[in-house]
Amino acid sequence: MALTVLLWLVSIPLQAAAPSPPALMLARDLGTTQIDVPAYYVSEKLDGVRARWDGRALWTRAGHRIATPPAFVAGWPDTPMDGELWVARGRFDVVSGIARSSRPDPAAWEAVRFMVFDLPAHAGPFSERVVAMRALVAQTARPQLRAVEQTRMTTRAALDARLAQVVAAGGEGLMLHHADAHYGVGRSAALLKLKPHDDAEARVVAHTPGKGKYAGVLGALVVEHHDGRRFRIGTGFTDAQRANPPPPGSWVTYRYNGLTSTGLPRFARFMRTRDEMPP
Repeated sequence: MALTVLLWLVSIPLQAAAPSPPALMLARDLGTTQIDVPAYYVSEKLDGVRARWDGRALWTRAGHRIATPPAFVAGWPDTPMDGELWVARGRFDVVSGIARSSRPDPAAWEAVRFMVFDLPAHAGPFSERVVAMRALVAQTARPQLRAVEQTRMTTRAALDARLAQVVAAGGEGLMLHHADAHYGVGRSAALLKLKPHDDAEARVVAHTPGKGKYAGVLGALVVEHHDGRRFRIGTGFTDAQRANPPPPGSWVTYRYNGLTSTGLPRFARFMRTRDEMPP
């Protein structure tokens, strides 16, 4: 009997260990901080899915493998690349759904591009990595692989004008990467994001029913911030999202304009559901 049980236990396949999240460089908010603008490369902040190519597969920032059609990554280099799976401005929900599917649809993936913005294994400063990225993408010559456009600005006024241009066209904001910075793991003052608004994450704890024209659908989300404080988000939803709102337990990203005197976000409005929280 004991031998039978032992053989049965041995025959059970071991479950694969969960992968470790990739060691990523993360941005800090620039806000109104004064910086030496000419020292930075500037690019658009893309509203896509952050991903890391390890030379063989794509991984989310939380360490989950992204299932892609073989043709999508065919011919890619074995060089690690940091980038964003992207379709177009304002299409985050589309690319998020594509990236989350465990059964990749080749037709859906045709619209996706992997926008490369860094080379984690490159030992040089960002100015050298920009040159290496452009050369790598050009040499690979695959339509699914693109290098994010990196430009230089001379003044804060020019930077703010570029931000206004991107936002007016439907973009989220800008990314600034110091030309002399080496790739480093975690939040870095060498990588900054500039947006016309603040945003943050909160966990959904409840729904409140709608009234008037929203009767029968979502009125507002009751959410909980990391510090345990709760508040409501009642705007920013499409009709489809009000009919099928993010469930309790899920995380959402919201925009806001500063904080109230009690420290809660002012004019909080829904942006999107987070498929996974940053590691």
